[in-house]
Amino acid sequence: MHRVLTALRRGFKERVGWKRLGIVASLLIIGFAIHSLVKTLKGVDSGVILVALTAKSSGQIALAALCVIGAFCTLTFYDFFALRTIGKRHIPYRIAALTGFTSYTIGHNIGATVFTGGAIRFRIYSDYGLTAIDVAKICFISGLTFWLGNLFVLGIGMAWHPAAASSMDLLPESVNRLIGLGCLAGIAGYLTWIAMGKRRRELGQNGWKVVLPSAKLTLLQVLIGVVDLGFCALAMYLLMPAQPGIDFVSLAVVFILATLLGFASHAPGSLGVFDAAMLLALPQFAREELVATLVIFRLLYFVIPFGISITIMGTRELWLNVVQPWRARRLNGHGHPPIAAIAQRPGIPKRLPPPVQPTQAAKRHSKG
Repeated sequence: MHRVLTALRRGFKERVGWKRLGIVASLLIIGFAIHSLVKTLKGVDSGVILVALTAKSSGQIALAALCVIGAFCTLTFYDFFALRTIGKRHIPYRIAALTGFTSYTIGHNIGATVFTGGAIRFRIYSDYGLTAIDVAKICFISGLTFWLGNLFVLGIGMAWHPAAASSMDLLPESVNRLIGLGCLAGIAGYLTWIAMGKRRRELGQNGWKVVLPSAKLTLLQVLIGVVDLGFCALAMYLLMPAQPGIDFVSLAVVFILATLLGFASHAPGSLGVFDAAMLLALPQFAREELVATLVIFRLLYFVIPFGISITIMGTRELWLNVVQPWRARRLNGHGHPPIAAIAQRPGIPKRLPPPVQPTQAAKRHSKG
C-alpha cells in the first residue's frame, strides 16, 4: 500500500503538479463565478441601477470611505509586524506602510497576489538591503496575519450565525456551526503549540527558516487581521440597502466567504467572483440595489486605491531613475565636484599636501 501511494504521489508531481492543479482550480472558480454572475444579472435594469447609485447619500459614502481608509491603515501593519518578526528593525514604518499598501492594492487588482505583491515588495525592500528570502518571509508572515484574522472572524460568525454561511455554501446550519467551531479550535491549537515550546517555534530549514511570533505577538497578529476585516465589512454594511435589514455579523460572514473565494480565484480584483458570491448569498435584496452597493464598494476599495498606488509607484520610479540621475549629472557638470574628483584631474597630485603647521610666533600671537 505504501508503494502504491508513493507511486501515485510521484506520478502526480511529475504529470500534474500542485501548480497546474491550482491553475485549474482558479479557472474553474472564475468560470463558475462568471456563469453565476451572468445568470444572476440577467434581466437587471441598468436604469434602476443608476437610480440606486444616485440614491446613496453622501454621508453613507463618506462613512464607508473612512472605513476603507481605516482598513488600509491597518493593512500597513501587516508588513511592519512581519519586518519586526524577522528582525529587520532598520526599516522605518513609513517604508513598511508604503510597501504594504502598494503591494496589496496593485497585486490584488492585477491578480496572482503572491507573485505580483512579492515583486513590488522586493523592488522596494531591496533598496534597504533585504534579499529575496527576506521578502518571502515577509510575505509568509503577512499571509499568516491575514488568515488568522479571517479564520477567527469567520469562526465566530459561522458559530453564531451559521445560516449566513448556508446561503453561500448550501451546507446545513449544523455543519457550518461545526466548521466555525473548528476554525476557532484550530486557532486555539496553534496558540497552544506556540506557547508550549521552550524556544520560539521555527518553520523551514537550511537557508529558508522563519521564526514564528510568540503567543502574545500572535494575539496581536490576530487583532491586526480582525480590525482590518472589521473595517472592510463595516464599509460594506454601511453601503447596504436599508430594506430588508441584515445584521452586521451575518453580512460579515458572507463578506469574508466572498473575499476568500476571490483570493482563491486569483482573478484581478476578485472581479466577478466576489460580486457573484455576494449576489448569490444575499437573494433577499433587490439585485439592482445590491449591484449599486457593490459598484460603490469596488470603487472605494479597489479602483481608487489602485490608482493611488500606481501613481505612488510611478512617481517613485521616476524620481529614482530619472530625477536623481539628472540632478547628479547636473551637479557634476556645473556644481563643485568633491575633493576626491579634483585629485584625479591631470596635473593634480594624487595625495593632498599635509596641513601647514603654525609657527611659534603665530602660536604666541594666538595666545596673546
